[in-house]
Amino acid sequence: MNLRRTLAIARKELIHIVRDTRSLIAAILQPLIVLLLFGYALSLDVDRVPTVVYDADRSPQSRDLIREFEGSRFFQIIDNAGTYPIIERAMDERRALVGVVIPTDFSQNLALGKETKVQVLLDGSDSNTASIALGYAQGLIQAYAAKTRDNAQAIRTGATMRPPVEPRVRVWYNTDLVSRHFIVPGLIGVITMIIAALLTSLCIAREWENGTMEQLLSTPLRPSELAAGKLAAYFLLGAVNMLTALFVSIYIFDVPLKGSMPLLLFSSAVFLFGGMAWGIFISAGSRSQLTAYQMGTFTSFLPAFLLSGFIYSISNMPVVIQAVALFVPARYFINIAKGIFLKGIGLRLLWFDLLLLIVYGAGVFYFATRRLRQKVA
Repeated sequence: MNLRRTLAIARKELIHIVRDTRSLIAAILQPLIVLLLFGYALSLDVDRVPTVVYDADRSPQSRDLIREFEGSRFFQIIDNAGTYPIIERAMDERRALVGVVIPTDFSQNLALGKETKVQVLLDGSDSNTASIALGYAQGLIQAYAAKTRDNAQAIRTGATMRPPVEPRVRVWYNTDLVSRHFIVPGLIGVITMIIAALLTSLCIAREWENGTMEQLLSTPLRPSELAAGKLAAYFLLGAVNMLTALFVSIYIFDVPLKGSMPLLLFSSAVFLFGGMAWGIFISAGSRSQLTAYQMGTFTSFLPAFLLSGFIYSISNMPVVIQAVALFVPARYFINIAKGIFLKGIGLRLLWFDLLLLIVYGAGVFYFATRRLRQKVA
């Protein structure tokens, strides 16, 4: 590979990028807009669940339970119903997700020490949110029951009953359980994969459409030099996008960076190189920009979003899909990004994921140059 010819191609491609002002602005702003939209709009936190309460008992004890729901950040009481149809109507109109029904004998059973039941109704059309809200409601009611039992025990005996087992919970890595801290590092990987593949998937196909590939073929330029030169030019643009995403993640979304910044930058550069090499591979086999764009979108966005562990846990997927996910490079970069951002772990634990990304980048670049050689031969 001749360095002079490679740099000449890189310079040519950089001039083309700078002259196409609209595409340059779109390439810089698009990942930033996607990051901001997903970072602010996409949230896995379930709180302030709209709730309707039907208090059939209307006693001080039932009002105490209602106050527990009102004081919880997980529930927002939007209405006090007098009948079941009101709860049903609120759920049909999507105004409420949870209905709490306190029966008429609630306070009486509490006074007699009998088993007391509280009905919790859930809109199961959103199964994930409903299951989480059910857990919150059960925990809140159980805590209220334990407090009521302790108060009754203290009145009767003058002593407070202590539970035989007291859990001491400590959350590691994401202490406040903020879903944004989980989503944003993975989002960097998804955006990098998409932008990298789309930027380079058009560069060689564009040469065929514009009729300039014949001019390049008349020069002593080798396929490896053509691929490396184009990749080098777009790598600079991709690096700007990547650094912008890291800046937004740390200083706007306040995602804590507990690990090594140099390791994160190096891993990002390796992943970016692999994504752009994949774009070159796609472009080398396409003479139409439309075909290259469609293939780049299909092979970068869907796997990176669905099969990388960005949001959906890979361990919960069918075995066949888990096997397919082994070949998604974004999966390994997201493991690295989350490990560095949230856990502060280093190369001692992340070396295998990083090695897979290096092998992926080198392998895809080799096959891209080989495919390009066959195409121009």
